[in-house]
Amino acid sequence: MAEEESSGKERKEKQRGDNPSKGVCPPEKKSLKVCGTNYPLSIAFIVVNEFCERFSYYGMKAVLTLYFLYFLHWDENTSTSVYHAFSSLCYFTPVIGAFMADSWLGKYKTIIYLSIVYVIGHVIKSVGAIPSVGNQIVHVVLSMTGLTLIALGTGGIKPCVAAFGGDQFEEEHAQERSKFFSVFYLSINAGGLISTFITPVLRGNMECFGGDCYALAFGVPAALMVIALVVFIAGNGIYKKTPPEGNILLKVCKCIGFAVTNRIKNRSQHIPKREHWLDWASEKYSNQLITEVKMVTRVLFLFIPLPMFWALFDQQGSRWTLQATKMNADFGGFVLQPDQMQFLNPLLILVFILVFDFGLYPVINLCKFNFTPIKKMATGMILAGLAFAVAAVVELKIKENAMPTPAPKESYIQVLNLADNDIEVAIQDYDLFRQPVKPFHDPADYSKLILRGDQQSLHLKIQYQGSSFIFNYIVQEKSVYSLIVYVVERSLRSHLIKDMGGKPSEGMSAVRHCSDVAAANTIATYNVKRLWEKALLVRFINTLDLDVNITLGNENFVSINKSYGVSSYRTLARGRYNNVKCRTEAEEFFLHLGLFDFGASYTVVLTNTSTKTLKTWKTEDIAANNVHISWQIPQYLLISAGEVMFSITGLAFSYSQAPVSMKSVLQAGWLLTVAFGNVIVLVVAQAAPMQQWIEFVLFAALLFIVFVIFSIMGYFYIGMDPEELVDRENKQETSSSKNMIGLVVKKTEL
Repeated sequence: MAEEESSGKERKEKQRGDNPSKGVCPPEKKSLKVCGTNYPLSIAFIVVNEFCERFSYYGMKAVLTLYFLYFLHWDENTSTSVYHAFSSLCYFTPVIGAFMADSWLGKYKTIIYLSIVYVIGHVIKSVGAIPSVGNQIVHVVLSMTGLTLIALGTGGIKPCVAAFGGDQFEEEHAQERSKFFSVFYLSINAGGLISTFITPVLRGNMECFGGDCYALAFGVPAALMVIALVVFIAGNGIYKKTPPEGNILLKVCKCIGFAVTNRIKNRSQHIPKREHWLDWASEKYSNQLITEVKMVTRVLFLFIPLPMFWALFDQQGSRWTLQATKMNADFGGFVLQPDQMQFLNPLLILVFILVFDFGLYPVINLCKFNFTPIKKMATGMILAGLAFAVAAVVELKIKENAMPTPAPKESYIQVLNLADNDIEVAIQDYDLFRQPVKPFHDPADYSKLILRGDQQSLHLKIQYQGSSFIFNYIVQEKSVYSLIVYVVERSLRSHLIKDMGGKPSEGMSAVRHCSDVAAANTIATYNVKRLWEKALLVRFINTLDLDVNITLGNENFVSINKSYGVSSYRTLARGRYNNVKCRTEAEEFFLHLGLFDFGASYTVVLTNTSTKTLKTWKTEDIAANNVHISWQIPQYLLISAGEVMFSITGLAFSYSQAPVSMKSVLQAGWLLTVAFGNVIVLVVAQAAPMQQWIEFVLFAALLFIVFVIFSIMGYFYIGMDPEELVDRENKQETSSSKNMIGLVVKKTEL
């Protein structure tokens, strides 16, 4: 999380600090210093404000995808699309904030007003995460309203805070200003690092309203944003405030618009051609502005391929988080939340900046290899593409363990033999179950049924102890079934029940209990350490002669019908279920059910014994997540290294190619590449749903194509010193002015 805009703001302010505002300025006042140094005391308030704001933003965003998926109950593609629509909006709104600050309110008031909007958005978002507040529609409306206000707030203050910090320094303290931006950058990554580790814990390990505590996970970032606003206002009396300077971005847009329209109006062959299409703006705009716009457009042209990098990078909070929910996150007693993996990015960024600046780059220079900025950016693209290639391999390993999803005219079936001897199962028109099914034997896998329509009647013949038994059932397409076979009074019976169609949500376990103890009402409780989520799916099959009531933790299974009645699936926490207390009307028992692991679905059979004790048999219907979450570390290493090479280098290079007055224009252009990158993910998720590993490969392939295009563009790009170019253009101004004779001059507003 190198916080791409912070680097831009840093360099922007270094340059703008050397270009004082023109116009009327308020009287200079002596600023308070920190402990006799040249650092203004006011920057302490700004740094704390930025830390709290970044904590607020990244903390909220870390749990956002799972909130969409498990609280609002959207599917993965919709959750991903809305996540990236929000991210995109956060990078479009800085243009609004910059316009407000430069043309209307000034930086200080813009930060105050938009921070208030920011806080209101957080509060609305937190209220929308309270289950008891309204229905599903109310939750969606509150969530979308809150996210819109948050996007306006965080994006609006993005171009203002760092620049406002730079304004606090006097011109002769340029070195101190540079160090301030380093501390400012550190506060951004520290806020992101801490928040992406803590807020998933607040969501998953804290219980409120009977489920995951999304309200708390959003409420804490809201409180941090309130603190950020209060701290910023507290420094009001010591801030150095500059008046609005006018919006250079608007001037650039008007200049380009006038050049285009003026060229269209003067298409006559009698009018001399001009060297550059922007020269057609010379009737209205100064030669210096036109020259500077030329330099900016050269750099902005290089920005065209860059959104694809951000399309991959920002999927850490969406697709990679969803991938983590399907993995095993147990680190020997410490269990990581799936959305906590995002904290690796800001951590690795801080490490890689030091490694690259003080290790890798100096070594490359010693080898006399010309590792230009464009080559560094291209290398960053390769690393990001490789990260998604690795993610695709991990996804394939996960898929190997996944329950097959029944397609149309398909169904799956398994047999659970609860009888006391082997059985042979034959299904008419199907060649399945060639080997006898042993009693209490864990089935290896589900068997596929190809149906003739959306439903079909199955004719089963089961051999048991020399006798044949015929059963008929109707199965539906795209469904998964278990055939329970058991003996009642020396007669074979069967029961076809519908199973889960896939792995439990949030990587949890599913449990189904079967009980054949001859007792009345049964109450079961457990004492288990809650390790990850609240979700372990449970389903009971009651083989008793009487109805059963079962309680597991806060889950109350009531009125499970006798004679192999089946309960619906319920959820429990992943963990070891030992010394589970099972109480009947007359007796108490302790059950040792063992570990219920990530993402599994279980059937547990409780059997009676001659000694009037309970015996358990546990079968795993759907295998647990056997791919460890640590296999995501390589892809995080690659994407983080790619970000350092791409983002920081890219901003440094682009700023070196633009004049002082155009830094804010490049800042806006850079942020818009991030916005459009998120739009790409949104379009792919909605327009072309595909298997996840294929989507990862697609993004990697697209980035490699973009890498080739960008490398070609970079090969033909000729770097120039902006100041030298301005001098050269000024020398040509006299000769160029002769070409303006006989033109149609019209005033054009963009």
